[in-house]
Amino acid sequence: MHVPDHFLDAPTSAATAALAVGGIALAYRRSARELPDDTRVPAAALVATFVFAAQMLNFQVGSGTSGHLLGGALAAVIVGPATAALCVSAVLVVQAVVFADGGVTALGTNVVLMAFVGVLVGWGVTRLALRLMPARAASVPGASAAPTLAPDGRVVTVLVRRLLEAGTCDDDVVVVASAGSSDDHARACFEEVARDLSAAIGQIVPVGYVGGTGRPLDDVVADARADGVDRRVVVSSLLMAPGFFHDRIAEVFQLLKGSAGLSRRADDLFDHQRTRNAAAAGSAR
Repeated sequence: MHVPDHFLDAPTSAATAALAVGGIALAYRRSARELPDDTRVPAAALVATFVFAAQMLNFQVGSGTSGHLLGGALAAVIVGPATAALCVSAVLVVQAVVFADGGVTALGTNVVLMAFVGVLVGWGVTRLALRLMPARAASVPGASAAPTLAPDGRVVTVLVRRLLEAGTCDDDVVVVASAGSSDDHARACFEEVARDLSAAIGQIVPVGYVGGTGRPLDDVVADARADGVDRRVVVSSLLMAPGFFHDRIAEVFQLLKGSAGLSRRADDLFDHQRTRNAAAAGSAR
């Protein structure tokens, strides 16, 4: 349960309050690395609401003593430890100020114990359990997983064929577009595909990402335009199907077109690719 007012002496309460303030500031800075900007606030709000509801459920521990769920470990698994610490801290502030659940003077102590210690211990136990559990689906009894599509020479062959179908010529600058990933190994696979494509067509092919982490596609295309003003930029799409991420490629082209950074030939090229994709989708229906 929460530590009440006057349970600890003033110096201890002041020290834990200072530690809580510093921890919250550090958690706020680190939380930006855990979730994208457009989902950080909604995800944190949902997790904080769940933690608040979970902590309202008390159960008897002993004579005159009860306990409740903390929710810190689950919050850390869902949104990451830094964001989880912020969520639990917000819940503790509301409980202390509005519901008098835990003392205001002991708020720093409760934040340290439940928002920091509870979250970090739960997160550490979870990470340790994941390390001890089978890491691959193939190592789980009764389960098996086939290798990923890339990197594979056959993927490069398909990309070369798509470039030829789009009318790519030797003077064009080729850029690979990928959905991206926050996983370093996944991005390394994309980079390997780009290197293999470079060897196949005889020019250095950079990779731009339309999602996740990694260098954004619009920056890569802009650099390609700056290096070869009179050359057409061809985006080789390392995507499985038309959809959200492929539409991001169109947004990049429209942005560069509006800033006079894209040639008419490149705009025509993307229109050709978009028309071919639409025709293929229509024939499939």
